Amino acid sequence: MVIETTRRNPHKGAIMSLGPIGQNIAAKLTQRFAPALLEVIDESEQHRGHSGARPGGESHFRVKIVAESFRGKSRVERHRMVNEALAAELKERVHALAIEAAAPA
Repeated sequence: MVIETTRRNPHKGAIMSLGPIGQNIAAKLTQRFAPALLEVIDESEQHRGHSGARPGGESHFRVKIVAESFRGKSRVERHRMVNEALAAELKERVHALAIEAAAPA
């Protein structure tokens, strides 16, 4: 299993570790799907000043996940599965979540 968790700072080009919300997203997705590949990226800095942006970030995320649980599922079904796993975060803190979900090749 490969898990990569990063926070991108487009102004400095730096890649930093995730904050607590991003770490929680990674933990929940790992527990729920046992992914072969998981990448959680905090893209909040790219959305500063936009709707839903919060001071301190952790409001806009991109998730790339490959898991056997997605085999035979449509794109919509895979997205629903991820959204269900992260329902609390989406309701309380996360404004936007981009999802790339697939089954292993």
